[in-house]
Amino acid sequence: MTQTRDFWSRRKAAVEAEAEAEVIAAEERAIAAQHAELEEKSDAEILAEFNLPDPDQLQAGDDVSGFMAKAVPDRLRRRALRRLWRLNPVLANVDGLVDYGEDYTDAACVIENIPTAYQVGKGMLAHIEALAAEADEPPSEDEPEEPDIELEPELDENPVPQPVLVAEAEEPEEVDLPPAPRRMKFKFEG
Repeated sequence: MTQTRDFWSRRKAAVEAEAEAEVIAAEERAIAAQHAELEEKSDAEILAEFNLPDPDQLQAGDDVSGFMAKAVPDRLRRRALRRLWRLNPVLANVDGLVDYGEDYTDAACVIENIPTAYQVGKGMLAHIEALAAEADEPPSEDEPEEPDIELEPELDENPVPQPVLVAEAEEPEEVDLPPAPRRMKFKFEG
């Protein structure tokens, strides 16, 4: 349970929190000023200043902890981490447990501007109507007759509802079950 603290302990905690926030803000301002100075320098100058190797020339087993310092610009830190991930097979190969790590779009098989009879909100309605109109036209004498292929089953305008069959379940016989175990109840006299 939490105890309610008196006014002075809450005040003391608030003053300590303010002092910590001021220290953190001062550190962030110093780091931001240092990063602003480093933005003007080239990567080679920054690497020489911090005595760091070229991140693109790192080999397996090299130490990259120097790139993790707060004073090192993010662009150099990222280059070093990319090189580390390429060199280390444990980091380079995903374990396959990433849910959304695969590309399921199959973009290689997609054809740009593919013609289709599908219409949004209507489906294939226009295509089916065109096929029905062609079927209604009498065949010309020049063309050989094609066998009748039923594309869509004919729907009756006044369908007769079919009776629904309901299966009746037999009632199970009563089975004598042993009585359920009872909980023990304790009473203490005090």
